[in-house]
Amino acid sequence: MIELGKKARDKITGFEGVVIAKVTYLTGCDQYGLTPPAKDGKVNDTQYFDEGRIELIPDSPIVPNVTTKKPGGPNRDRPR
Repeated sequence: MIELGKKARDKITGFEGVVIAKVTYLTGCDQYGLTPPAKDGKVNDTQYFDEGRIELIPDSPIVPNVTTKKPGGPNRDRPR
């Protein structure tokens, strides 16, 4: 298992970022979301890669855990 908050790289494309998400599909495939650092104030999109394509970047510090008082995504308060 790849630890969330670590810096990692896709072995094929060289894409680098912080591991911010893990997705497990019903078919058994696991993917991890890598978010690259912001550049010029612009936040770039998270990209997802199969677990076998990810390699951790050695000696990278773990990003602190981010918590909130109101858990949930952007649509948690929408009318039902």
